[in-house]
Amino acid sequence: MALAAPRNLFLLAFLGCLGLMGGALYLEHVVGLEPCPMCIVQRVCVILFALVCLVAAIHGPARLGQRLYAGLALLFALVGAATAGRQIWLQSVPPDQLEACLPSLEFMLDALPLQEIVRLVFHGTADCAEVTWTLFGLSVPEWSLLAFIGMILFGLFQLLRRR
Repeated sequence: MALAAPRNLFLLAFLGCLGLMGGALYLEHVVGLEPCPMCIVQRVCVILFALVCLVAAIHGPARLGQRLYAGLALLFALVGAATAGRQIWLQSVPPDQLEACLPSLEFMLDALPLQEIVRLVFHGTADCAEVTWTLFGLSVPEWSLLAFIGMILFGLFQLLRRR
C-alpha cells in the first residue's frame, strides 16, 4: 500500500489547522470566550505550523526539503504542546495559589521587554487557569493539547518517512 504524497499530506495538515483556527475564532466571537495570553501563544503556534505546511505543500520539496519543513513544523507543534500542557497544569492548581490576572497582551507588548513578557505568559496566572468551557468533559487547553499531539505525530511521520 503506497503512502500519500508528502505534498498532499502537508496540504491536509494545513486544512486541519484552518479548521482549528475556525473553531478558536468561533469560541471567541460567537460563544464569547476571551483568549488568555497562553491561548494566544497556542494560536500563534497553530498558525506557524499551518504556514509551514502551506509553504511545503506549495513547494513540493524533495526529501531534504520535506524533512526541513517537517522539522520546523514539529518545532512549532512542540512549543504549542508545551504551552497547552502548562495551561492544563495551571488548571489543576488551586486558584488561591496563582497570581492575579495579567494585563492585556497589547499593554505588555507596549510596556515590557520581550523577556519579561515571555516569563509572565509562561508563568501563568488565574485567568489562564480558569475553565470556562468544556466539550465532552475536556477544556479548551486539553483539546488544544490533543491537536498538538496530532501535529507532533504528523511532523514525526513526515520527518521519518521513507520515499
